[in-house]
Amino acid sequence: MPFDLPQKVMPVPAASLKFTTNEEIDENYARLTATFKSGETRSLPYRRKQLLQLARMLQDNHTAFEDALLADLNRPRMETTVSEVAHLITSVMYAVENLESWAAPDPCPTKEAWRSSWGATLYKEPKGVVLIISPWNYPLVLTVNPLIGAIAAGCPAVLKPSELVPTFCELIASLIPKYLDPNTYAVIKGGVPETTHALALRWDHIFYTGNSRVGRIVATAAGKNLTPLTLELGGKSAAVVADDCDDLDVVAKRILYGKLQNGGQLCVAPDYALVPKAKVDAFVESLKKAHEEFFPEGDHPLTGPRPISDIVHPTHHAHLVDLLHRTKGKVVFGGQIHKDKSIAPTILTDVPVDDVLMGEEIFGPILPILAVDDIDEAIRVINSKPIPLVIYLFTTQDELKHKFLRETRSGQLVVNDTIMQLCVHELPFGGQGESGYGMWFGKTTFDVFTHRRGCITVPFSDEPFFQGRYRPYTEDKYQAACAPGKVKIPDE
Repeated sequence: MPFDLPQKVMPVPAASLKFTTNEEIDENYARLTATFKSGETRSLPYRRKQLLQLARMLQDNHTAFEDALLADLNRPRMETTVSEVAHLITSVMYAVENLESWAAPDPCPTKEAWRSSWGATLYKEPKGVVLIISPWNYPLVLTVNPLIGAIAAGCPAVLKPSELVPTFCELIASLIPKYLDPNTYAVIKGGVPETTHALALRWDHIFYTGNSRVGRIVATAAGKNLTPLTLELGGKSAAVVADDCDDLDVVAKRILYGKLQNGGQLCVAPDYALVPKAKVDAFVESLKKAHEEFFPEGDHPLTGPRPISDIVHPTHHAHLVDLLHRTKGKVVFGGQIHKDKSIAPTILTDVPVDDVLMGEEIFGPILPILAVDDIDEAIRVINSKPIPLVIYLFTTQDELKHKFLRETRSGQLVVNDTIMQLCVHELPFGGQGESGYGMWFGKTTFDVFTHRRGCITVPFSDEPFFQGRYRPYTEDKYQAACAPGKVKIPDE
């Protein structure tokens, strides 16, 4: 597919995006609730059909999704294909291939022989009607990936994509009812008022991806109805370069690759780098070398034929520019600003731990480098901040990996690369604390929207074993009840 295909999807100005009314939100909720109560979504053939239709939607509209994200984010087609469309088709087919095994009941072997005939089993049941709220930075993958799990689990779903990507929002709203059952899946278009109205409804699960500020609002709304919630947030994910890393060219290329995806607007992007003092200068030169490879002569990141993605909103762009103006760090590369749209890849050194760049997640193409004396200082810096979504550790020593597993906390630990954990469908993904809670990805997303319902069948023939539990209580019955609690406890 040529990179320079003309856009077939016309850009949608944010002001012209027609929002869903509160009445329409209520109608969607009622319609999907009725569908769930009918039991139709419990059928595995029904789920399989909807999943295959979702794959067809992605495949048929591959270029349309590229067009939409090019219009909204100036996202290169290559990035949209690799990180969103192709990735999602693989994810859908993975769910289709494993649907029966995921949904199959799990027997629970019992320790006591007298319980073996009870058939203790966990049955997989859909939780019910779910709400999926997705952000603007990767709107397709962060809308559809949770939807895959909801469909596989048998849950009707309402999707609320971000209004900050209006072309994408309009596209997904038009495609969902064409490819999927409109009685089971719906899209809400809107901003804060529409989302607030939706959150007031009693959902069976809410899946929110975004920032921690809004995450707190969503959690409060969910708490009012005791609604289970998955929060996929972000945080300051560190890239740590250990002393033993000699091939800094590869290290720098992998870190810069992860940092520049979508203009740095990615929740798992490396937010800052911790580098031994003796290696900082060489690391900077390796970053410059990688940048020259990514943007060869004539392919400028701001004005070239395939520029870096835009910063999604002028307000966020202004925030990033303000950080560059206020930082105490030294810009050693980049720093160019293009109107209110984009910022060139920017590398800074001499950044103190308490710098403005080390406060909240940067969420842009700016990489501060903090020089550290040793790996223990790097760990102290990481531990002085809220728990990040991921830590990227570059080392050839297996012991250092285990040291980080013991002495740091993060949603994930990735050794010797960035963002490639998202390629492993079998590996659950999620944060801790400020970076969110609730694991998902692949089968784990199915588990998110599934209630594991325990069931036993106690034979009437076991009645002779139960006489000791009935009144009248006697000393013999009491002593028999106490016996399990008198087991010998080892000294150590």
